[in-house]
Order: sequence, then C-alpha cells, then structure tokens
Amino acid sequence: MAYWLLKTEPEKYSYFNLERDGSTVWDGVNNPLALKHIRNMLIGDLALIYHTGKERQVMGIAEVVTQPYADPTLNDPKRVVVDIKALRRVSVPLELAQIKQSGQFPDFDLLRLPRLSVVPVSEFYWQKLISLTNSTE
Repeated sequence: MAYWLLKTEPEKYSYFNLERDGSTVWDGVNNPLALKHIRNMLIGDLALIYHTGKERQVMGIAEVVTQPYADPTLNDPKRVVVDIKALRRVSVPLELAQIKQSGQFPDFDLLRLPRLSVVPVSEFYWQKLISLTNSTE
C-alpha cells in the first residue's frame, strides 16, 4: 500500500463533496510529475485530502478504488485519473502551518514542492500526519 496527499480547491470540490458523493473521479491534474504519481497509484492506496487556498489543511482520508486510466473526457492518453472514495474526516483538520511548525517533515514534498497537486507520502510521514489529526487508521 502507498500513501498520497491529494490537493483540491474546496470552492470547486471539497472533502465534504466527496463524502456526499461517496466516490469521484480524481481528475484535472496536468502537471507531469503529479500525473506520474497518479500512474503509480494502486487500488487500496490511501490519500489525505488537502484543501488548498485560504484553508490549507488536511480534511479527510480517501481510498483509491480503481487503477489509473485515461481521462475519458479528454483525448489525451497521458492525462490519467483514478477513482477515489471517501473513508472518513480527520478528527482535527491539520493545517499547513502546523505541519511546517512541527519540524518533523524536512523533506516532505508538500513543503518542498508546494504547487504539486499529487504528493507521495512515506509510511513514516503518514503515521505522523495521522497522529497530528488525532485520527485512528
């Protein structure tokens, strides 16, 4: 199993929308590195859903439920998507400022590559992030 952080603009599609819908196609990614990360996703991988913009915080946990596939709305096989389903909200939303201030994530791509919309999360960092949200896995 691998772990990811998926960024979304909450005004367009929030974790609450995902909860309401149950599942969704995770699309709209066009950065080559972010697309590479999507291509590496497997069914059963877990993802933190992170609200960007003014919120800048982890809001919930989702599960990848399909293998990557070409976005059916585009005529470009390089633009891949996965389907994800909502698992649960985190007990306490985890703000970007808290992640930075903790000093526990020196080489985390969320901090190193702040514009990247799909970020791999090591198992070690995943456990730390989950503990900071007071959630249980």
